[in-house]
Amino acid sequence: MAPDRPVPRLRWLLPALLALAWLAIGAFAGPFAGKLSEVASNDGSAFLPSTAESTEVNDLRAAFDDTGATPAIVVAERPGGLTEADQAYLQTAAAALADLEFNAGPPIPPQLSAETPPEAAQLVVLVDAGAEESEAVAEIREVLETDRPDGLDVLVTGQAALGADLGEAFAGVDGLLLLVAAAVVAVILVLVYRSPLLPLLVLLSCGFALAAASAAVYALADAGAIDLNGQSQGILFILVFGAATDYALLLVARFREELLAGADRFAAVRRALRATIEPIAASAGTVVLGVLCLLFSQLESNRGLGPVAAIGIGAAFLSAVTFLPAVLALFGRAAFWPRRVRPGKAARRSRLWSSAAGLVARRPRVVWMTTAAGLAVAAAFMLQLKADGTAQTDVFLTDVDSVAGQEVLAAHFPAGSGAPAVVVADADSLDAVLAATEVDGVAEAAPKTDASGAVLEAEGLVMIEAVLEDAPDSDAAMDTVERLRDAVHAVDGADAKVGGATAIQLDTLETSERDRAVIIPIVLAVILAVLMLLLRSILAPLLLTATVVLSFGATMGVSALVFNHLFGFPGADPTVVLFGFVFLVALGIDYNIFLMTRVREESARLGTRAGTLRGLVATGGVITSAGVVLAATFSALAVLPILFLAQIAFVVAFGVLLDTVIVRSLLVPALTFDLGRTVWWPSRLSRVRPLSRK
Repeated sequence: MAPDRPVPRLRWLLPALLALAWLAIGAFAGPFAGKLSEVASNDGSAFLPSTAESTEVNDLRAAFDDTGATPAIVVAERPGGLTEADQAYLQTAAAALADLEFNAGPPIPPQLSAETPPEAAQLVVLVDAGAEESEAVAEIREVLETDRPDGLDVLVTGQAALGADLGEAFAGVDGLLLLVAAAVVAVILVLVYRSPLLPLLVLLSCGFALAAASAAVYALADAGAIDLNGQSQGILFILVFGAATDYALLLVARFREELLAGADRFAAVRRALRATIEPIAASAGTVVLGVLCLLFSQLESNRGLGPVAAIGIGAAFLSAVTFLPAVLALFGRAAFWPRRVRPGKAARRSRLWSSAAGLVARRPRVVWMTTAAGLAVAAAFMLQLKADGTAQTDVFLTDVDSVAGQEVLAAHFPAGSGAPAVVVADADSLDAVLAATEVDGVAEAAPKTDASGAVLEAEGLVMIEAVLEDAPDSDAAMDTVERLRDAVHAVDGADAKVGGATAIQLDTLETSERDRAVIIPIVLAVILAVLMLLLRSILAPLLLTATVVLSFGATMGVSALVFNHLFGFPGADPTVVLFGFVFLVALGIDYNIFLMTRVREESARLGTRAGTLRGLVATGGVITSAGVVLAATFSALAVLPILFLAQIAFVVAFGVLLDTVIVRSLLVPALTFDLGRTVWWPSRLSRVRPLSRK
């Protein structure tokens, strides 16, 4: 390996200072990645807009119950009938639970099921709004283990337990997820570079980017400027690792080209950065603008993800164009050890990409028409995607007590007894509204009363609690809430509104569907504008956007088949489609940007057709590697046992691979080759002949 020539000390100064600056950033900001869960919230009611009916009811009911309590339902079951010892245990447990500090009021005493003899009992503990749900539920479960009779199944369910179990599922975000993502990236980089040092430098770049992003997100979330939840936190980690690695692959590949051309380490870094800064900046800018379109969402959880993801991409970009060039300049050819990067040594041409280029050159029209038709067929299955929401108990991919408890509760009691629908109406219309609540799916309804049994009034309003027959998070319960709303809204002068846990879920679903219809066209418009500015063309951006949309449709079609028939998922949230679109279109365009900026550079010298083939061969390996890295990092989301994240992991991972292997490798080059220089219309490149045909 030929060493780099000695250089003046001043040429070492800037790289050394940049590396030290990032080491300082990492030391200061690193701990914040583990602290993000402290400022994250997974409470669905906090994410709805203030105009949602359930949000309005939440605000109004504070006049009747200012504790903001969340119910935790203890359900006990013994097939064949509860014994006297079981019932005595429940009375003792209720007294013990009443002494816990988080109580918003005395627990509702044990109620027996209607069977003869009763096989189940339930008691309700009200967890104060100021208490930590996970800690409160853990205390309840600990109390219930004391002197529990053998053979008696005792579970904790209800909104508090579901929230606690969800928080437990997200607990692996800053531990297991980070470890898996880093390990996946490390393995792929070692296979790509066949070097122990270079992967370490890239991982350091990823780590510093994540530290900087985490510190910024923590500060904003702690100040209340943005909303952070477990899924946003997980996506932040994955995006930073995936994007930072993608940018590194592009920069390192060009750096190696320059070293092979004979440049010293400092000149090679300058030239590599000059050649890649435009596509990397365009890529980062496209993703940032794409995710910021989520600010148009009416759901705070979606709106919060926009700036969180944008900060992550921004940090990945800054690290890739400052820290990584600095350490490459410091290490030079040694970064590739034990592989030799000798000046004048020709880069090996990949047989795979040379073959792909040959196929495109021989049959361009057949290639793009065949691939487009195949993608269109796959996209047709998108109609089978069940993206109209799932029950809250279906969110978990592992067995949890709160879900098992909900099933026991539904088997012996009106399933909605622990989370009734709440109707707030004008006090003068109480009788009429109470009569209107008698709709299919409502087991019973009664106004809220004080200790003496008198109906509570507050500011001229009354509150009615309607117990639903079905589980509060089920489709049947949401249908009941819709019927209930229609009925009470029809009462003249009552100004009745329906809220509660089921109404919150219904309003969230409807808001998600609205967001999907509004944000998707905005994302398309933004990305199209970015491509037009970057490529200085109208036709090429239109074609590239169309190919990415077609790829997205094919991805969702395949996802529908996999979710329905392979994994047996109960359905999907509308947000899966929205997030899938935002990430796939923004990230899919990335690879087209990497390809087409190189094609445009080569086309100016060789002509569009020759430039397309040259660009495909030159970028094939690095872009495919980048796609594999991003797909693998998103796949790491599946280690968290949450349905939404598992589905996003598959959608983005499969979609990215489809983009890199089919769309960017065959469809886009074949279209570009077939159209020739017309593809650059109306830019000057579409009218002039190349400078050289060498």
